[in-house]
Amino acid sequence: MPASTLAGLALLVIGESHLSQANYLINPLHESLSAAGAKVHAIGACGASAGDWLKPTTVPCGGERSSGAAVVKGRDATTTPIKQLIAADKPDLVVIIIGDTMASYDKEAFPRAWAWQGVTSLAKEVGATKTPCVWVGPPWGQPGGKYQKNDPRVELMSGFLASNVAPCSYVDSLKFSKPGQWETLDGQHFTLAGYKAWSQAITKALGESPALQALKKP
Repeated sequence: MPASTLAGLALLVIGESHLSQANYLINPLHESLSAAGAKVHAIGACGASAGDWLKPTTVPCGGERSSGAAVVKGRDATTTPIKQLIAADKPDLVVIIIGDTMASYDKEAFPRAWAWQGVTSLAKEVGATKTPCVWVGPPWGQPGGKYQKNDPRVELMSGFLASNVAPCSYVDSLKFSKPGQWETLDGQHFTLAGYKAWSQAITKALGESPALQALKKP
């Protein structure tokens, strides 16, 4: 299915720090989805895990964009519970972009039980509203940097999400590039060129996702 299958749909996009700054993902993704005909409301919360979207949570920074320019927030940023967002927006599709925040790259062991609790709880909350959803997993970064991102852990995180985000469909961002292909600022956050490439790949994947195909059935 071409990305134009997004035409006329209202999308609610929530995620982590990738969506928090104007020169990160929030603008190029908003523009890519809008060009495909979608109406987009995107919200990013720095450092927020899946569980932080179940209750209001204060975060160090965030970003939001709907019809106008992106609004970037500092320490006044908070998450809004997903059910509250869905009730207000009444989106046709919810898109969740959470992975890097929960991968715990700097920890020796992956916190599987904690991650499972947060991921499955958020997916179930969305599912309870009967709103189709797509969960976009983390992309390759560059090893090291401030967040100590590394290829083995990002692969583990992607596989973990693929197995645990039901009823959401899963989009594997690792298929969009080769390890280290997209240049980063700090190992995890990309330059604008990387974010543009990721945005275009996400838009195409959403147009082909099972969640959208089910939505488009007469």
